[in-house]
Amino acid sequence: MSANASFDGFRMRTLLHGSWQMPFSLLLILNRSKDAPSLCALALRALILLIAALFCIGRAAAAAPEVVVSIKPIHSLVAAVMEGVATPALIVAGGASPHLYALRPSDAEHLASARIIFWIGPIFESFLAKPLAALAGRAEIVELDRAPEITLLPAREGGLWERHADEPAHHRANERDAADADMDGHLWLDPANAKAIAAVTATRLAIIDPANAARYRENAAALSGRLEAFDAALDERLRPLRERPFVVFHDAYQYLTRRYGLAAVGSVTVSPERAPSARRIAAIHAKVAALKARCVFREPQFPPRLVDTVMAGTTARSGVLDPEGSDLAPGPNLYFTLMSKLADALTNCLAP
Repeated sequence: MSANASFDGFRMRTLLHGSWQMPFSLLLILNRSKDAPSLCALALRALILLIAALFCIGRAAAAAPEVVVSIKPIHSLVAAVMEGVATPALIVAGGASPHLYALRPSDAEHLASARIIFWIGPIFESFLAKPLAALAGRAEIVELDRAPEITLLPAREGGLWERHADEPAHHRANERDAADADMDGHLWLDPANAKAIAAVTATRLAIIDPANAARYRENAAALSGRLEAFDAALDERLRPLRERPFVVFHDAYQYLTRRYGLAAVGSVTVSPERAPSARRIAAIHAKVAALKARCVFREPQFPPRLVDTVMAGTTARSGVLDPEGSDLAPGPNLYFTLMSKLADALTNCLAP
């Protein structure tokens, strides 16, 4: 048999049998060649290397725990800490809002098979409370609003705010005996909290997955440094906007506005789950007109009609803020893109 014929036979058998059977096919074919001893030795080495590679892949896959995260911004931070190890699963994907989310069968499967689950807590993803209790019995559940490293702010009860006139930022921060409903769950919008989330994530993952602990800690340290630089850049960028009043669709932004000293003066609705009363709309409209608010921001997940009503007859502009990154692809960079887009929207709408 010629060398070309042997090679053609080898190529055909490889295509037919696949990667696992390739070395066996090679041995059978090369057994007829005049160079059979040396070539069979090469084939045997290939078989040994393949078995070793499959063994290592199997061990790596087994070592990585199944991690589930509730919403995109938190998922982004957890994904950054896990980069190079595995990719966490995400519950609220696509353009859905956690305020109106209904659990899907695939979400239930993720919860049931998870080794660890990261969520903010019932102050934010209330739809998850019962499914976690019913389905996630084998998982460690990390409720970030209970982490002492996280700074919490009290939820504001009304829709009209005087700048810095409500409770100081840290007056009730981290009061763990406060009712859950009294705290604001949009905690990721302060980059200092994002740093804390990265640290909590690395610590908790290292406990359940010690084989990859060094990678988690290394990733968290790199993420922390990136967040510090990003925070400083945002502060410099948003500083010129501090005296320009604006209204938001719902009270989701106080972590952002307090961090950078911005002048949010009210929200169209306290919670997206509840439509505002006519009286509330009239009060917000009057404040927009009286303060000559530069902008009224809507959110892409909700109809714009309420914002249009608030703006009618005023000089205010319309803008869009999306605190959850509904139109962004999930991944380690989402958090930075999300915060940058918020800064873009504020700058564009509040500019002179």
